Amino acid sequence: MGRVRTYVIVAGRRCWTLFDGGARNTYVVQDVASLLPTFDLEEPEPVLLGGKVHKVQKICWLTCLVEGLPVRTHARVLEEIGTDEEGKRVEILLGALAMQEWGIRPIPDEERLDMSHYPKEFIEFMAY
Repeated sequence: MGRVRTYVIVAGRRCWTLFDGGARNTYVVQDVASLLPTFDLEEPEPVLLGGKVHKVQKICWLTCLVEGLPVRTHARVLEEIGTDEEGKRVEILLGALAMQEWGIRPIPDEERLDMSHYPKEFIEFMAY
């Protein structure tokens, strides 16, 4: 998977988001998390991201619109994620697990997302 950058909508606010298949988990910056339900972790969780060790102390329930479609996942809250290749502040890093769950496929060569695999329903098992 590659990386694609675009805006998503969180609580009516446009947030610059990096869809990064090289990152397993999803992260949001504190000011975006302030718009969402957050939960304290019992113990800080160290995370190595962008060449820096972060101490994650909160997670949040991220609900956003990606190309008009609702996406819901948990995210680790960081003070800062970093900047993209053009120096623009990344507010959300959506990782591989969330992209897989929601059928989001980045197409880096075209700097766009393929949402054609977005689930219309979740089927966990089939009765025979």
